[in-house]
Amino acid sequence: MNSAMKSLSMQQIFTWLMEDGIVKKEDAKTAFNHARGILKNGAENMHPFTAIAQAKLYSALRPQQLLTLDWLTEWAARKSGLPFFRIDPLKIDFTKVSDVMSSTYATRFNILPVDANADTVTIATTDPYNNAAWLDEISRISKKEIKLVLANPLDVAQYTAQFFSLAKSIKDARKSNGNDIALRNNFEQLVELGKSNKQVDANDQHIINIVDWLWQFAFEQRASDIHLEPKRDIAVIRFRIDGVLHQVYQVPAIVMIAMTARIKLLGRMDVIEKRRPQDGRVKTRTSDGQEVELRLSTLPTAFGEKLVMRIFDPEVVVKTLPELGFPQNDALRWDELTKKPHGIILVTGPTGSGKTTTLYTTLKALATPDVNVCTVEDPIEMVEGSFNQMQVQSNIDLSFADGIRALMRQDPDIIMVGEIRDLATAEMAIQAALTGHLVLSTLHTNDAPSAIMRLLQLGVPYYLLEATIIGILAQRLVRTLCPHCKASDGEIADPVWAALVEEWGIDKPKTVYRPIGCLECRQTGYKGRTGIYELLTVTQTFSKLIQNDSDIHELRDQAIKDEMKPLRIAGAQKIIDGVTTADEVLKVTSALF
Repeated sequence: MNSAMKSLSMQQIFTWLMEDGIVKKEDAKTAFNHARGILKNGAENMHPFTAIAQAKLYSALRPQQLLTLDWLTEWAARKSGLPFFRIDPLKIDFTKVSDVMSSTYATRFNILPVDANADTVTIATTDPYNNAAWLDEISRISKKEIKLVLANPLDVAQYTAQFFSLAKSIKDARKSNGNDIALRNNFEQLVELGKSNKQVDANDQHIINIVDWLWQFAFEQRASDIHLEPKRDIAVIRFRIDGVLHQVYQVPAIVMIAMTARIKLLGRMDVIEKRRPQDGRVKTRTSDGQEVELRLSTLPTAFGEKLVMRIFDPEVVVKTLPELGFPQNDALRWDELTKKPHGIILVTGPTGSGKTTTLYTTLKALATPDVNVCTVEDPIEMVEGSFNQMQVQSNIDLSFADGIRALMRQDPDIIMVGEIRDLATAEMAIQAALTGHLVLSTLHTNDAPSAIMRLLQLGVPYYLLEATIIGILAQRLVRTLCPHCKASDGEIADPVWAALVEEWGIDKPKTVYRPIGCLECRQTGYKGRTGIYELLTVTQTFSKLIQNDSDIHELRDQAIKDEMKPLRIAGAQKIIDGVTTADEVLKVTSALF
């Protein structure tokens, strides 16, 4: 590559496209005039790739792809011999790369540093040629080897503005707040930090900018949780995406304190109190105007307050059961259960298995104008206008049991109890079911039949369970294979899986799929999550097995006879459908026997 070559022009790009047979000669003239017209109509500074992408051309070669901006950039990278680079903000230390050059310099030449170490600096450019004006200068000033990569011009422009602005905010926030010596002390001294007269300025404009960026960035990355974690010398920001935690960035500990204070202030929490856990909530908006709820939780740790923000997407309550991952048969059986006038329906699974999403989706469908849906939760996960929601408050002795007792006088049709944790709550839920109400709640058990054993263990008489429990749903979340890069892995080789497939009458697949990894899924091979479900409907035969000395194996065997498919079987079907992998299913499900 010759860095002194003239800048890549529209004419050169179309010449290459015709040479490669991507655009036919008769189509090139029309497309060229269209793209040139875009540049002339007030968009002189627009990159040629962007103008061509707006022309919406399709390749003349199979599979006749749309010539998107990413496609054009990757193609040009191959033509020029530069590596193509997809900018992933999760993997870039923007404070470090912002030290390479100023924002003005980067904007002037449409370049962006994306990596820097002791010996080299990697710089993303939008032009594979005509880099001589800055290349030698940066190499001389940094005294490092410069590696060039080609990147999407819109990404370069967007992240140039974001990275330099955010890096400046973090540096300025650190300067304005100073270095707190107490951060280096042990836990006992850290407790006293909350009592000291030193106040971190949570309303500092730099801190406001950082928090706003943090939330918007989390929404763009499809994060379900944001973790702010103080450490000894530095603080860490992590996002949970598709159930896996990713480190996003490290900030000075004093900046983390100010960020936490800012978020606590917005969540109407006690900013000064840092010695006990607190809960709060914030409602904000995404860049496209969509409202998003964040549930806040703080925890005192050895190095300061840890803050976790759980992001609740309002779209989840308008999803259908199949969109959540329910097989058609289970969705029909679940609908039949939830339309019954009275009884108890339980949803079980560990924390983060999607129980709340299932309950909210179900309640949203049931909450018609002629039905009174009431909930008692700890805390209220998502505020939903079609429910009457009440929050447990232990500081005034308002427990789940007290909440159900109060709701019983509110003329409810359907009651949702956030969780059955003790005998008192279980007895009140049973009382509500016996008096003609439909009750939905959650338990923490490994599978559906174990819910019966758990309630017996709490001390609930077996005959009350026999009279009120009508259904139990166990669930897990598994990552779904990225549709852009998943690949066929041949036939199922494991004889155990083959036996399961044959035993349950599922068509044996010709192929299964494995994760590969691409730019769309950040090289993980997975994108998004789906549910796997184990639905137990309580039949008369199953009900008779509920005794003080019930045997879990007998309960499970009868549930299977009554159409319940165990979680691992549900997972096997997802593997066969090409939705996920055996590794994902085995990770979240236990053995069948």
